Amino acid sequence: MPNVQEIARQIVIREGGFVEDPDDPGGATKHGVTIHTMRRLGLDLDQDGDVDRQDVQRISVQLAQEIFIREYFEKPRIGDLPEPLHATVFDMQVNSGSQAVRLLQKLVSRMGFPCAVDGIIGPLTIKAVQGAFARAKDHIADAYGIERRNYYFSLADRRPSARKYCRTRRGGKGGWIRRAEEFIAPRFHMSASQFRERIAKWA
Repeated sequence: MPNVQEIARQIVIREGGFVEDPDDPGGATKHGVTIHTMRRLGLDLDQDGDVDRQDVQRISVQLAQEIFIREYFEKPRIGDLPEPLHATVFDMQVNSGSQAVRLLQKLVSRMGFPCAVDGIIGPLTIKAVQGAFARAKDHIADAYGIERRNYYFSLADRRPSARKYCRTRRGGKGGWIRRAEEFIAPRFHMSASQFRERIAKWA
């Protein structure tokens, strides 16, 4: 299993460089670190008295990785989950905040290990996830990845502006779907025809 530093490095690679997409509620972002996160942390990197897009542009790969590990892995207590879930839940936490934990809580509750769906990893959630993992240790990471993929589809169903993150201009799998499937065994990936069928109502 990769360590947390390697997982963070891979997240930075997936997130890419500086972007400022008007359809992305995260606003100006570099290496996956949003301007909102920087303001919350008070990261005035150019020391001009405010945190703006110029500060976002100054974010280094190393600083991004440090922020991810501290704010999105250690603080949410993802390290207290079974190790096979670390990479996928950590990646989702960077991508969607506490929704990552809510998806996991919903999943294990449906598996018969109920816990509050509050986005917080506490003793009851840890116990529920450990129970679900003991029952399905070879499949829980795949199940979570599928849950994540379904979440992205449901967002795009409700929000047409988000569909470009699920579907490329040529009609293939977009970044969100490919990202979810990085953490799903190939046998559970959607085929091209399954994907086209899933998004047909968006036409």
